[in-house]
Order: sequence, then C-alpha cells, then structure tokens
Amino acid sequence: MWLSVGALTLAVSALPSAAAAALPRPAADDRSAQRDAGPREALQRDADALRDAGVTGVAVRLETPRGTVKARSGVRDLKSGRPVPQDGHLRLGSITKTYVATVVMQLVGERRLSLDQPVEELLPGVVSGNGNDGRTITVRDLLRHTSGLYDYTRDVFPDPSARTYFAKRWQSYRPEQLVALAMRHKPDFAAGKGWAYSNTNYVLAGMIIEKLTGRTWEQQVEDRILRPLGLRRTDTRASPFLPAPHTVNHQQFAEGGPLVDTTIPYRPFDSGADGAMTGTAHEANRFFAALAEGRLLKPAELAAMRTTVPVPRGSGHPAGTGDGLGLFATPLSCGGSYLTHGGSGFGYVMRTATTADGERTVTVSAHSRSADPKAAARHEDLMRELVDNALCRDAG
Repeated sequence: MWLSVGALTLAVSALPSAAAAALPRPAADDRSAQRDAGPREALQRDADALRDAGVTGVAVRLETPRGTVKARSGVRDLKSGRPVPQDGHLRLGSITKTYVATVVMQLVGERRLSLDQPVEELLPGVVSGNGNDGRTITVRDLLRHTSGLYDYTRDVFPDPSARTYFAKRWQSYRPEQLVALAMRHKPDFAAGKGWAYSNTNYVLAGMIIEKLTGRTWEQQVEDRILRPLGLRRTDTRASPFLPAPHTVNHQQFAEGGPLVDTTIPYRPFDSGADGAMTGTAHEANRFFAALAEGRLLKPAELAAMRTTVPVPRGSGHPAGTGDGLGLFATPLSCGGSYLTHGGSGFGYVMRTATTADGERTVTVSAHSRSADPKAAARHEDLMRELVDNALCRDAG
C-alpha cells in the first residue's frame, strides 16, 4: 500500500524532540565487515538524520559493484530499546505493484494480452457504473495510474483512528468487493486524461493475471520471479505476522497522541495485488537490480515499463518524477534518473530504488509514522536525500 503525505491524514512519524533524543542508539555495525568505510559512514549519517528527526527505527541496505553497505539507526521496539535488526523482514506494501506489473509485462511479451487492450475485454462488466467504463480504460492505464478510477482505500478506512484500526484490521475483502466499492464513485477523470494514484488499478491487474492464466497473481509472482531469482525470504501471502527478526511498526493516529504498535497489518488494504507482499531489503534490491538489468523482461517490454507520464505537482513525488508501468523514474542530483517504488502502511514507510543499469540499488525502511504533516514532509525529504546520496555517491 502506498499512502502519500496527507493520505488518510497519515504521514511518516515524528516523535516530540525530547522523546526522539531519548531513543537509545544501537551498537555500531561491525566495521570489519564493511569493504568501504567512507560510503558506510555517509549512509549511517543519513540514517541517523531520520532517527534524529523522530523515526523510531531505520534500516538501509545499499548494493554496489564493490559490495554491500548497511546502516541502521534507532530501535527495534520502544519497550526493549534493542537495535534495529540487520536485514529484518519488512512489509513491502505497494512495492508489491512492481512485482505484479512485471508479471503483466511478461504476459504482454508472451502475447497473451496487449497494453492497449480495454479492461472490459478481459474482465467483462467489472468496471462499470457511475461513469466508470472498462471499454475506455486500458491495461496501460491501470499500470501507470491514468485510469481515473477511484481509490477504494478511502472507503475501507474512512475514519483515521486507532479505534478503526483495531476494530477492522482483521476484516478481509475479495478483489471483486474492493473494485465494487470503487465503482460506487464517479471516476476522478476520463481515462488517459490525467494521473492519480489508485490502488484499485492493481487490484484489477491481479484479477487480470488470474483470468488469463487460471492461477492467482501470488502463484504467478512466485513462479515467474521469486523462484527464478532465488528469493526465498520474499512472500506473496498477506501474513498478519512478520517472521523474526523484524522491527516493530508504530503509528500515531492523532497529533500528540500515543504511538500504537501496528505491526499487524490492516487487512482491508494490505492483502491484495496492490500491497500484500513481505520480504527483506536484500531481496528487494535483488529484484529491482534484476529488473533493471533486463533479466526478467524482454527489451521491448522493459522499455515500455520505463516509459513514463509526468506525475503532477502536489502528488507527493519530487519534481520531474514520471510514472511508468509499476515503476517511477525520479531525477538524480548527479544526472540521469533512478527507478523506484515506495510502500507504506500503518507504522512504516519504505522505498527501493535502483540506477537505470541496476548497478547500485538501495532499500530504506522507516518504522514509525504520525499524524503531523509537517514532520511527514520532513521525513519524506530525508528519505529521498538518503536514496539520492546512496545512488550518486562515488563507490570508489
């Protein structure tokens, strides 16, 4: 799931400054295990900046041609004060969409569907009513968020409170039910005439995969991506419990309110093709690198995936960002751009990003969020600075 700054009135967490200063600092990583102290120290400084700004726990893993660089800061949980684990299990959230889009593009390469094929031909009668028309929305529109379809998440969590989280976190919906919720609303714009991030798009993409193959999107991701790449710690199932080790996720539902342990996901929007997966930073990096290097798609399909439309200002993305098919392209301060996708839910925000050639790949996870939009914007900026620094920094 991707919840941008202000979405559902949630944002990256900021503790009061006194509480942030009181957070225990974990023991330093074993420097002998690092091949290049310079990049490690710089990455550590960026991770510490997020911690010092109030995030309870931060973990970063950077893969470079010279090896792996890691950093962690803050604590695994507020009760024990233990350090954030290295390469712990993570909720991938909306990074799931990149895996799903890759499967769709493989099916395009196999000529089992076309990007310009209307949704109505694939899922007859599913996208209809209140001005929604599956005849005018293409598969390409779904994958790059130009469909105009209403984002169902606004209906399944209408009241951003801890009470709603605890009351409804175990409730589940079938994909068809989530799409039906979206169909109760008029589209935000005519298909292809605008851009707006909508999780409904990828619920439909998952349904299309199953319709075409006779197997669920989870099975297809496992067979086509996870097994070939040997990603044994990545899981498509929407498990309510993360395997050990993992960092506790904390959500502040109201400004000035307590931090709530939200490590158990909110199943109404954390259990489908738009955000169900879990994994590790190591394996997320391996997937993004393999994708960028062309090991998962033919050249034509990878080129189509990287072809972007502009993301409008005010959408929570840096200036110059474009949205492709399950991938965003964001400018680098050192020139060029990086391929990325973020994921978030209650209590966590993460991002995986890779250079265009797949040689440098980084995943960063922040394990608390709050209702303070100003702090959220600051933390978004710090996370983007970390990613840009990691991908631009001379590995030399």
